[in-house]
Amino acid sequence: MTTTPVERPPDRSLDDFSAVFDAYSREIHNYVTQRLGHGHADDVVAETFLTAFRKRARYDPARAGIRTWLYGIATNLIHKHRRAEVRALRAMDRYGPPADSPGHEERVAARVSAESLRPALAEAIARLSRGQRDVLLLTALAGLSHEEIAAALGISYGTVGSRLNRARTKIRAALGDADPMGANHG
Repeated sequence: MTTTPVERPPDRSLDDFSAVFDAYSREIHNYVTQRLGHGHADDVVAETFLTAFRKRARYDPARAGIRTWLYGIATNLIHKHRRAEVRALRAMDRYGPPADSPGHEERVAARVSAESLRPALAEAIARLSRGQRDVLLLTALAGLSHEEIAAALGISYGTVGSRLNRARTKIRAALGDADPMGANHG
């Protein structure tokens, strides 16, 4: 199925706010859903666009594009729901991957896939500092560049790089150099 791309408004203008909403709401919703789950996503996205609308006079296109600005607002609002995010990640750690694969083939596939690392990965992400988690998830879930993350979070480019490096190091350490294929390639 092919989807028609949404025509995005110029990144310099908030004059037609409905066009801004139409262009970015799905993308922001996907990001928030991945961070908080479906239960909170609609509320956080609505609050993101309400905040953006209320603060549109203070939007500075020289600092960040509209998309980046919206990700910054959404990320700040996610922090209001941070405890729920951490609880969800820790629950994934406790309960592991879904046990709805009763067949032998499905169990083998799960064993040799990255899915088997999901609980440990979720716990490792939950243990990251707020700043490291934001940078990692804006990179992984939203696909933002270092420059966009810096603008969205109001931090320097170098801080983005160092937080991302620390987050990746901690994730690797938490996973204990696990090989999702279950084999030693040495």
